[in-house]
Amino acid sequence: MIKLGIVMDPIATINIKKDTSFAMLLEAQRRGYELHYMEMNDLYLINGEARARTRTLSVEQNYDKWYDFTGEQDLPLADLDVILMRKDPPFDTEFIYATYILERAEEKGTLIVNKPQSLRDCNEKLFTAWFSELTPETLVTRNKAQLKAFWEKHGDIIMKPLDGMGGASIFRVKAGDPNLGVIAETLTELGSRYCMAQNYLPAIKDGDKRVLVVDGEPVPYCLARIPQGGETRGNLAAGGRGEARPLTESDWEIARRVGPTLKAQRPYLRRPGYHRRPSDGN
Repeated sequence: MIKLGIVMDPIATINIKKDTSFAMLLEAQRRGYELHYMEMNDLYLINGEARARTRTLSVEQNYDKWYDFTGEQDLPLADLDVILMRKDPPFDTEFIYATYILERAEEKGTLIVNKPQSLRDCNEKLFTAWFSELTPETLVTRNKAQLKAFWEKHGDIIMKPLDGMGGASIFRVKAGDPNLGVIAETLTELGSRYCMAQNYLPAIKDGDKRVLVVDGEPVPYCLARIPQGGETRGNLAAGGRGEARPLTESDWEIARRVGPTLKAQRPYLRRPGYHRRPSDGN
């Protein structure tokens, strides 16, 4: 029997309607895998050996009770065949430390998905710099004056932290908005943290897209996330509506461009989210 571990946020707090980690657990259970649940504080190193407190887990598609712990043990992570690293951002030093612990298990033969080094190397937002021809104009800086100049150039921009998720702390700043200064100060924590700014793309009203790429190959359907109720953000956690769509030719073009780089970096499963820069420059 395959022993599958998962490192994730508290399972009691997830929304099983949209949680992809839960969907993976359901499928793994259907295949007869033994499920081992872990949170970050369960991982530890002792004399160089990666270990964890794990809880054996069963799951079901039940909105009232979707999980049950059936046992608890302390074991070497090398005893597990595969570990899914599914901890949500922030991508902070604690996350990095966890990847080093997982890397010790990887060296003993456990398959870690995604590869710990790739998790460190491929920040979800900064990694777009390797594909700038596919993205809106993008500035990453701590400098308030640079953010102001970027805003003045474009007149309508999106500003966001580099380590967020779920649409948290994402701001649209239009021409003449008096809040640019305080937003810049908040996101950069008065110049001590990097943030990202991008020119606003009106086509976001039709949705952004999440495309799953597995071992360099795209799944032929994507999740489109459509903003609702006057919102700019399409994130499901921010009230966006999800819609499954087949990949368009443009989507395939992006996937073919990004896929080989992802495969070379060896993150086995990625879900790049994007809204492409319009080809006409508007």
